Amino acid sequence: MPDEIHADVVVSRQYLLILAGLVALATINRPQLLRADDSAQTPNVVVIFVDDMGYGDIGPFGAEGYDTPNLDRLAAEGRRFTDFIVPSAVCSASRSALLTGCYHRRIGISGALGPTAEHGINSNEVTLAEICRSKGYATAVFGKWHLGHHPKFLPLQHGFDEYYGLPYSNDMWPYHPAFVNLPPDAAQRKRNYPNLPMIEGNRVVDAEVTGNDQRQLTTQYTEHAVDFIARNKERPFFLYVPHSMVHVPLFVSDKFAGKSERGLFGDVVMEIDWSVGQIVDEIRRQGLADNTLVIFTADNGPWLSYGDHAGTAGPLREGKGTEFEGGIREPTLMWWPGKIPADTTCDELASTIDVLPTVAALIGAELPDHPIDGHDIRPLMFGAAGAQSPHEAFWCYYAGGELQAVRDRRWKLHFPHQYRTLDGRPGGSGGTPTDYTQARIGLELFDLKNDIGESTDVAADHPDVVARLQAEAEKARRDLGDTLTGAEGSGIRPAGRLGPDDERLTW
Repeated sequence: MPDEIHADVVVSRQYLLILAGLVALATINRPQLLRADDSAQTPNVVVIFVDDMGYGDIGPFGAEGYDTPNLDRLAAEGRRFTDFIVPSAVCSASRSALLTGCYHRRIGISGALGPTAEHGINSNEVTLAEICRSKGYATAVFGKWHLGHHPKFLPLQHGFDEYYGLPYSNDMWPYHPAFVNLPPDAAQRKRNYPNLPMIEGNRVVDAEVTGNDQRQLTTQYTEHAVDFIARNKERPFFLYVPHSMVHVPLFVSDKFAGKSERGLFGDVVMEIDWSVGQIVDEIRRQGLADNTLVIFTADNGPWLSYGDHAGTAGPLREGKGTEFEGGIREPTLMWWPGKIPADTTCDELASTIDVLPTVAALIGAELPDHPIDGHDIRPLMFGAAGAQSPHEAFWCYYAGGELQAVRDRRWKLHFPHQYRTLDGRPGGSGGTPTDYTQARIGLELFDLKNDIGESTDVAADHPDVVARLQAEAEKARRDLGDTLTGAEGSGIRPAGRLGPDDERLTW
């Protein structure tokens, strides 16, 4: 090799070595938040979604009468979110928001879909499972689906590779509390609630789930989840575990029956805690802890009318089925060792609608082409200095198509509406509920940073805040409508509908 060519090669090699060193140094010193944008990074994602769990129902949020050691550990090694809300305090609407990153009102899902429903999630919506699958993830859901029970609405048609669970709530069966006084063979029992089916994939594998079967639900969902992790340890995965419990009727396996001071409800929460421990232990056993995000939260607050079979909203007002904080603020934990700061708390506003865009950013996936309402909350999740909620306003306090409240990071404005309440009375016992009464709230403003229980109306003291949030409400009405004012909403997309030629699930 001629000397001049040799010199050029040496210089080039030195230059490349220096450049490589600078790149490596920049990567080492770059904050974790920025590294999360790297599309080559493929963290596993696990979402554990409990049904009807109150803000005060787990140890890290003040539960009493039973222990939750696995959730306590998750909090000690992860991050508590104390202002984490769902857009709706009812089952199907809440689940649709989690999986699409949208206000439930935007995608046409409200209330709780039952066995007679002929609508469900639209095939045009992009779910969190589809976001993950676009990056080569294995995907599975084990538990309660509740976004439509006919085949076109089931999980395998919406991004999931595997499904095992109930298609809707576990009380939607002939033994619903409304029929508790009827004889066992009464025809009315099955008029609105047929037998409860268990579905695997797109197929009914048990056409009549019994009480004994329900005692095994938490265990079966957990076993499926653990097996899925073990089978997919060599590839990235998204695992969604929407437990049927602690929704009534309550059932628990023999492992935890009679174990708590709180009775059956405490036993059931202890088994949920056990399930979390089994899932996290399997993640550790497979050497995946440093590359797995676990999110634990719930779909809505406690069903207070069930009394000793319901949880507690702790310091929050009201519960499930209302747009007060007790209905929509959930005990939430996030865990990712080495990424999420251990034993920390985030008091900033965040929501289940933020999960999809945050995961998409983490794995380098494209967001849907249509509008979504969630935001990337990685700064909150990773504890970035000075991080604030990306929600300048949160609109979607809709019930029955009526906009009932809007809020920002601090203030919450309720519009005049009726709501259900026990009005200080105790709930029922033994699985039989107490009737609610109807109350009415006027135009009232609450300072959630200083009055988490929404007890003191401060509207008269802050007319500027009231005016600003009223303006946000008008934006919401133009986009998402309002049945009270007659606004139709230009941004609403239709739910999926069952057509005459679509396959129907029979059991």
